[in-house]
Amino acid sequence: MPAQKIIELLKEKGNRKNVEGMARFGINPRNALGVSIPELRKLARTIGKNHQTALDLYASDIHEAKILAALVDDPKLVTETQMEKWLKRFDSWDVTDQVCTILFDKTPLAWRKTKEWTRNEPEYQKRAAFSLMAGLALHDHLATDQEFEDLLPLILQNASDERNYVKKAVNWALRGIGKRNVRLWKSALHAAKEMMRFDSRSARWIASDAIRELSKPETKRRVASAERNEQSLE
Repeated sequence: MPAQKIIELLKEKGNRKNVEGMARFGINPRNALGVSIPELRKLARTIGKNHQTALDLYASDIHEAKILAALVDDPKLVTETQMEKWLKRFDSWDVTDQVCTILFDKTPLAWRKTKEWTRNEPEYQKRAAFSLMAGLALHDHLATDQEFEDLLPLILQNASDERNYVKKAVNWALRGIGKRNVRLWKSALHAAKEMMRFDSRSARWIASDAIRELSKPETKRRVASAERNEQSLE
């Protein structure tokens, strides 16, 4: 299905009231049509994987088309040039998170980019680094504990960034790493406790929220269960 035809379908499914609702959740309404994520996922299943269609959809700069592009692209075909180009056009936290946790975290370049992007300055481009970390924590089942522990210093280095969309993503990455298994749970808690000593409201918020989440009984049960599953596969 040509990208132009897909865009026409998106416009037909658009809802201006949904756009107003998006704005209330801090989503940038610029070029938004008001198509829900479930509708986008349904449409993506109809389209199937198509790298060129994904490139064409993202180039339209339509909010929902950019998310749909992540859903239909093939991570094996994503290039470094594409990742950097798309990164520079992140203009809303939801597009950032969807692209990073649906597509970019499954590419061979994900681990290198999550580290490189922590040096970015624009808010959404820096958020992308930590959204990508969170995606890796959730989806990369082959990564070692050491690889995730090597990300913790980057989390600590950026915890004092007071910008809302950065600090929330830093928090998300820290919690995601801590939920993988017992070793990483301990490492993430240790990092959070170290962060509590920072002279930064942002760092203390990230730390206190992460400690609260990681200390919940249901989180501890999940981590213990993950540990048992890993041991059973050895």
